[in-house]
Amino acid sequence: MRRIKCLLIIALMLVFNVTTNAQEKKNFELSDIYEVPTFQTKGVKGMNPMRNGTTYGTIENGEFNIYEYKTGKKSGTLFRFSELIPEGQNEAIRPYNYTLSDDESKVLFLTNVNYIYRHSFTADYYVYDLASKTLKPLSANGSQRLATFSPDATKVAFMRDNNLFIKDLASGNETQFTDDGLYNHIINGAPDWVYEEEFSFSLGYFWSPDSKKIAFYKFDESKVKEFQMEEFIGLEPAYPDWYSFKYPKAGDDNSVVEVYVYDLESGKTTKMDTGEETDIYLPRMKWTKNENVLAIQRLNRHQNHLEILAADATTGETHVFYDETNPYYIDITDDWTFLDDGKSFLMTSERSGYNHIYLCRLDGSESKALTSGDWDVTRIYGFDGKEIYFQAAKNSPIERQIYAVNMKGSMRTIINKVGTNNARFNNSFKYLININSTATQPYLYELYTNKGKLMRVLEDNHELLERLNAYNISEKQFIKISDPAFTMPDGSTVEIDGWQILPPDFDASKKYPVLIYVYGGPGHQTVMNQWDHSDWDWMQLLAQRGIISVSINNRGSGAQGQEFKKMTYLELGKYETEDMITLAKYMAKQPYVNPDKIAIYGWSYGGFMAANGITKGADVISTAVSVAPVTNWRFYDNVYTERYMRTPQENPTGYDDNSPVSNTALIKGNYLLCHGSGDDNVHYQNAMELIKSMIANNVQFDLMIYPNKNHGIYGGYEEFGDGECRMHLFTKIDNFLFRHLLEK
Repeated sequence: MRRIKCLLIIALMLVFNVTTNAQEKKNFELSDIYEVPTFQTKGVKGMNPMRNGTTYGTIENGEFNIYEYKTGKKSGTLFRFSELIPEGQNEAIRPYNYTLSDDESKVLFLTNVNYIYRHSFTADYYVYDLASKTLKPLSANGSQRLATFSPDATKVAFMRDNNLFIKDLASGNETQFTDDGLYNHIINGAPDWVYEEEFSFSLGYFWSPDSKKIAFYKFDESKVKEFQMEEFIGLEPAYPDWYSFKYPKAGDDNSVVEVYVYDLESGKTTKMDTGEETDIYLPRMKWTKNENVLAIQRLNRHQNHLEILAADATTGETHVFYDETNPYYIDITDDWTFLDDGKSFLMTSERSGYNHIYLCRLDGSESKALTSGDWDVTRIYGFDGKEIYFQAAKNSPIERQIYAVNMKGSMRTIINKVGTNNARFNNSFKYLININSTATQPYLYELYTNKGKLMRVLEDNHELLERLNAYNISEKQFIKISDPAFTMPDGSTVEIDGWQILPPDFDASKKYPVLIYVYGGPGHQTVMNQWDHSDWDWMQLLAQRGIISVSINNRGSGAQGQEFKKMTYLELGKYETEDMITLAKYMAKQPYVNPDKIAIYGWSYGGFMAANGITKGADVISTAVSVAPVTNWRFYDNVYTERYMRTPQENPTGYDDNSPVSNTALIKGNYLLCHGSGDDNVHYQNAMELIKSMIANNVQFDLMIYPNKNHGIYGGYEEFGDGECRMHLFTKIDNFLFRHLLEK
């Protein structure tokens, strides 16, 4: 009897297992993407290389622990968050972020962060002394910005109310060394809106290596026109508020930018001579290895002539030691490094037609190319005295690998793994943490030596892969598309990289609708062999509903040389739109595609492209979704726009011929326009002007506005309790797409 019972149990277990294995896999839901982070990857947080070059610090379980690179063993604890109790208080602060001093004797913590724009913010800073284990507020006179230790860790500089201050940590004295800062007029030590957004920096002052001087930017934005945004603040007060800030649109005046050096010992401030012409940009500055010489980059307004000035920090006198011109424009990066010999520096340039590394001399003599070939260097990590470590798209435009090159130009491969590789080197460059991913492999964190030897795996995201096994997953298939329309300025044709995601139950005998995913902006790539975030998740959801997603690296995208990237010069939207139309026609010819159900979706520059798709591509694209689109480049900031278009006064047809505002009469299909009214980047004005044009041409459309939301359209509204605008936005987009692509 017992044997029969056992056999019955085994039989039931077998039936249960078969039933379980045969169960249908789960479908993706919007809530998995935007409410509960079901598919969120794990990272390795706080991998802070320590100055000894053999250890790193990481945050775990409320502690900052120290580990050996070589063995992986824990060697100590630098501090515990429970210890971060300000003097005279009983509770520990909750830090938003931290910075170690160069000598690792102190830590700057910041709390109560309030964002100004996308990168800049005010905060309350605290200084923690690791020896005495005391935590003191940096200043009692109001919140601060951009606090940094001096190299010798005896002082902290910071910004408040557009002025600069220094706190002496031994005496506690606070010294203000600028006094003309004024909102919407003068900024000391930080960039204005357009520099922050388009030259990608928020810190506008720099300690000299000997801690005796501070070089800083002064922005006079008094002549820059103001942009006003209406803020809807609830039932009381009944009147909306207004926020006004300086935003220079294409063709308009910029801030007048100057560079000064403050000498801490003498208290003297000296202006650096950057030339008589003020309608220019000073997008970077950096101290050289000479403690009295400051290097300042000077870029003309057309952004096709870059000079680097050597400035005497005591006298302000300058001379040019680097001079480069380009027939199109020059991209500003942080890939410039001064060498310890005091005579040389490293610089990347596209002068050969591809982005490569050059060894240059401070005396202005001829530079030497250290890398060469028909491929682009995409990032420099640093120099250890013998070799330069860098990332490049050498194997493929849609992949990135890690390399090293010496001063003689001898190059070697460090990480050659398939996919996209990003490196975090330690201070001595003996070790690196490589972050690898592919279209099917989430982020893989591995520790290597600089010779490419794998030491150990830190995180492989196996839990996410196991979780995804329970879901219907459609593989991202990489494709190459050839078409006579993909021509270069010299008349040659190119193959375009792309991908497509088919439904998980794909049946080649059926006809499917298609969604073109587009960004399209200069240098940007939507096709990369790497792990994607929410866009990939969302396209899995679309695939489950029977919608094919597809994307290409259009002409104008990056990692394929200068001519490919810069052929859109003076005509943003022309060639990119032609490529999207060519893609739509290519898909329409596929036997498994319904040619009457082709849509396009994009955000920001992609929103501009989607609007162009439903206008100029109306014969083949029937449905479009634009989120936060530029609708005429006259409405966008001058640094970005003029880099690619020059001014509207010089190039009016370039601005208007490819503007959706000029072409709404061409719309035949279904169009959804979404925008945040608090978008400080791509202003709500863009949507309003497009709406006016569509009304004038009697074009029907769908519209969704998110009050007070910025370019990212995140978060909810406090007056209505918890909420998530991204969930609302994509519910709106999904319903729109399902209605027009799936319903007969």
